Amino acid sequence: RIREFIFREDRVMASLSVTRALLRRATRLHGRVAPPRLAVCSAVPVRHLNLHEYQSKRLMEKYGVSTQTFRMAESSAEAGRVVHELGVPEVVVKAQILAGGRGKGTFSSGLQGGVKVTRDLESVGGLVGQMIGHQLKTKQTTGNGVLVNKVMVAEALDISRETYFAIVLDATFQAPVLVGSPAGGMDIEEVAATNPEKIFKVPVDVSKGVTDEQARQMAENLEFKGEALEKAAEQIKALYKLFSGVDATQVEINPLGETPDGRVVCFDAKISFDDNAKFRQREVFALEDLTESDPREVEAAKYSLNYIGMTGNIGCLVNGAGLAMATMDIIKLYNGEPANFLDVGGGVNEEQVFRAFQLLTNDPQVEAILVNIFGGIVDCSTIANGITRACREIKLSVPVVVRLEGMNVDTARGLLNESGLPITPAADFGDAAQKVVASLR
Repeated sequence: RIREFIFREDRVMASLSVTRALLRRATRLHGRVAPPRLAVCSAVPVRHLNLHEYQSKRLMEKYGVSTQTFRMAESSAEAGRVVHELGVPEVVVKAQILAGGRGKGTFSSGLQGGVKVTRDLESVGGLVGQMIGHQLKTKQTTGNGVLVNKVMVAEALDISRETYFAIVLDATFQAPVLVGSPAGGMDIEEVAATNPEKIFKVPVDVSKGVTDEQARQMAENLEFKGEALEKAAEQIKALYKLFSGVDATQVEINPLGETPDGRVVCFDAKISFDDNAKFRQREVFALEDLTESDPREVEAAKYSLNYIGMTGNIGCLVNGAGLAMATMDIIKLYNGEPANFLDVGGGVNEEQVFRAFQLLTNDPQVEAILVNIFGGIVDCSTIANGITRACREIKLSVPVVVRLEGMNVDTARGLLNESGLPITPAADFGDAAQKVVASLR
């Protein structure tokens, strides 16, 4: 059983990150078992590729989805030029970062808000000058915020009516499902809680795709009428082509809006991708922007390690997400502070163990390391070889406490004992936590 985190309030975001890591690890280990009559297994996708708004809209345009016309700019001078290329009377300028809450964010330049609407086209260059090259801090960023390198300059459109539309992979139907509501522009969970009758679901047969009848029925459910109804149905079919074409797990449009002149436009989009399809979606995954990611997490991902940086001083190297959570808990129990969540996985090899140690020792806040391995799948001797190699090649200067149990544990303990390295063995889980905390005193 995974116990609730006992970390203080300042670690709530880390707790959420660890939960995501748990889900990633669990899905990679177990997959999703199909009904017995199908006699197959299918992997549950890992959802972590995150695209900028302009990247998502370019993908949508490629599949014939209607979006606002826009241009990109990387300087105030470029913004001043492209705003006239649009040929529209009013524009919206949006800072491009992955974090949410841009509209209410604050720039290090003093500018308030990362989304600006203006009819004064000559002021766009000045606005962009206060965005690009400055940090934007929002409710979802950490530290001093995120450096803005690009802005999107798009036509501003009036919206006469907002609806919600999404395509998601649904475990119940074991198929893509169209989800729509005429109550768009707001939190769909709130709509589901207060007005569930306004949520419509239509499962899709993947061998046929979205039929004309299904698209039209959903458009009617969204309360489009006349010519707008036909346009909405076409947009729904185009969005499904996008969904299947890029191996998405979710395409969410909120709002799918109607303009006063009768246009049906996808104003905002969230697209999630299936990591298992990375091998055939190389162009999509090449769009990933890692500049806003924790460099430690980026480095860990290169070696298939699940890593989440935290704020303590005890580095943790563990196999299995549940055991990693419990390890952090017991460190806290003995008044220690974990520096990270690091799950090396069930198929770990010696090289990964070495890279994991590199990751921990390169973190200046790590003052001690706890290795906690239960070798149900993992060969403990593989871990021991990786530890001894790391201690010799990296020349560790911090205390290392190792608790091993399971497959080939006696061989592994022998390797550690005979290495002559200053590695402290632990008899059990509690002993390991007490020893690593004590090593800091």
